[in-house]
Amino acid sequence: MPDFEPVLTANVDKEDAHRLTVYEAGGGYGTLRRVVGQMSPGDVVQQVQASQLRGRGGAGFPTGLKWSFLPKDHPGPIYLCVNADESEPGTFCNRVLMEADPHQVLEGIILSAYATRASTAYIYLRYEYPLSLQRLQAAIGEAREAGYLGKNILGTDYSLEVRIHRGAAAYVCGEETGLIESIEGRRAWPRIKPPFPAVEGLFRKPTVVNNVETLACVVHILDRGVAWFKSIGVPPEPDNPRDAGSFGPKMFGLSGHVNRPGCYEAPLGISCGELIDRFGEGVWKDRRAKAVVPGGLSTGLLSERELDTPMDFAGPIRAGCLGLGTGCAVVLDETYPILDFLHNSCRFFAHESCGQCTPCREGTAWALRLCQRIRAGRGRLVDLDLLAEIGDTIGVMPGTTICGLADGAAWPIKTALAKFRDELEESIRQTNPQGYARTEPVEALNTP
Repeated sequence: MPDFEPVLTANVDKEDAHRLTVYEAGGGYGTLRRVVGQMSPGDVVQQVQASQLRGRGGAGFPTGLKWSFLPKDHPGPIYLCVNADESEPGTFCNRVLMEADPHQVLEGIILSAYATRASTAYIYLRYEYPLSLQRLQAAIGEAREAGYLGKNILGTDYSLEVRIHRGAAAYVCGEETGLIESIEGRRAWPRIKPPFPAVEGLFRKPTVVNNVETLACVVHILDRGVAWFKSIGVPPEPDNPRDAGSFGPKMFGLSGHVNRPGCYEAPLGISCGELIDRFGEGVWKDRRAKAVVPGGLSTGLLSERELDTPMDFAGPIRAGCLGLGTGCAVVLDETYPILDFLHNSCRFFAHESCGQCTPCREGTAWALRLCQRIRAGRGRLVDLDLLAEIGDTIGVMPGTTICGLADGAAWPIKTALAKFRDELEESIRQTNPQGYARTEPVEALNTP
């Protein structure tokens, strides 16, 4: 990795970094002062578009393009929803920002709301983040008292209110329309699109939904410039018109079987192996990595042979994963059974499915039952074919569900079967030596 200066995490280790005085001492809110005094909202949108910033929450959609979908002549109100739910297993980067540097998050929110002409911003905060709540509430109070929030920000005509809405621990609220439904006080069932939130979102008004890290990047794009941002990361593949490139710094979470788990900032495009060795100080107990979840549970698995995969928006896809996701890697060492990974994945997604779409509701539940039966020593080799069929027939990509939760449920199954089928078959043979070859239906496993 070439020389790299962390910017998103520059304040994380400073004493009292969550306080306004410390943030201002490092130049905090200087970008906001300059932007609201010298740039129009349209100018800000153009800069973010030119930077080719892509959302850090999982899908990697171009942020400036999303902002440009807002109607130009809408009289208001327009809303900004900040996705701070962070319920993807293995993911914790947003928590680090909100706890250690909440004013950076706020400055990004204010700049983005200014660009999109939003008058109210809602931070949708994961319920299990009590310290994030405390730090954000204090930061909002300090910012309002200093004139960065409220009426006529810094003496201009622009006004903004920021409110915190605590979620109730539902993974599906990470989907933007599910999040919107939850803020409105309803069950978080994702909406059929179109209309998209930019046209009809929160309270049926134009709405932009961005995640915490994405908005923090906006501060540095407007401070250091587009050329600086695009000097970091990976340009688009010249022969792939669908690749928008992977520019800028990224916060990578690292957990599981590593010597030094934590949250680290690096350029997009760092290899998965370098992330583990450089920041995680290698796999624990002098073992080898069997597999890595590259960006949160829904992205699936990289095998040991694929650790040179670049951690950018295109790399994991080329390796058969769903995508970069949140960029938070979970390392599984050579002793960890892939069947346990498969069971834990299916259990999580079966629990978190909202139940609105039949393929997801039934598919995730049946995948879990199959895994439970295999773990109980009653598995058949054909059960792996049934799991593969479930993985191939649920999700937005096959066109059977409203939101992408089912795709997230499918990819751990698809990648585990594609890359570790021999291990799974051997586990079935060892635990069910008399019945592993059966093809006829077997009695159900009674589970509580």
